[in-house]
Amino acid sequence: MNNHKIVFLTGGARGIGAAIRDKLVTEGYSVISPSREELNLASRVSVEAYLRGHSDMRADVLINNAGISVPEKISEISWDTWNMTLQTNLSSAVRLIQYFAPGMSSRGYGRILNTSSILGSVTKEGRATYSMTKAAMNALTRSAALEYGSGGVLVNSLAPGYIDTELTRKNNPPSELASVIRSIPLGRMADPKEIASVAVFLVSDQNTYLTGQTIVVDGGFTCY
Repeated sequence: MNNHKIVFLTGGARGIGAAIRDKLVTEGYSVISPSREELNLASRVSVEAYLRGHSDMRADVLINNAGISVPEKISEISWDTWNMTLQTNLSSAVRLIQYFAPGMSSRGYGRILNTSSILGSVTKEGRATYSMTKAAMNALTRSAALEYGSGGVLVNSLAPGYIDTELTRKNNPPSELASVIRSIPLGRMADPKEIASVAVFLVSDQNTYLTGQTIVVDGGFTCY
């Protein structure tokens, strides 16, 4: 059990986030995971209003898992999409770290996990904005690990590869997915529960020294 440690998790409604939430609950954590109606990460106004309305909220663990990906080539990027993606994927994570990390540091304990992606280090056509946000999130992870490490706060990124979720199948036609699977040494996409197991280890007391790292979980896809 985890002595009633409190986790603040974004993007916990489906896919990887739902698997992480379920694994955390099974392991004995108390999980706060606001719905989009409660906390719209695409809106800076919503984020600030939520934090003002929960000024006494504390967490031992922060998991910045929410993210969006709108396929657009560089020549097609709209600034509305650009701003929405940066706010959701990156700016909201920075703001939540600003909010939670000082309290963690003052108590001498904390874990922060940023859900990144293999597209933060490799990319594909039409994913420029998403890839940039994930590369920046990995840099954020390293910076936060440096700045909060002395307070006992460990900060890491988790970079999944292709995960068998509804969103993956929605954004990738069957022929493309078949090609991707052929390029994965393990010959399959990951189950969200496999990603959740790694996530929960990284935010647990079992992790005592691993910080500032981007942990790739992709079945070997980026080995090529």
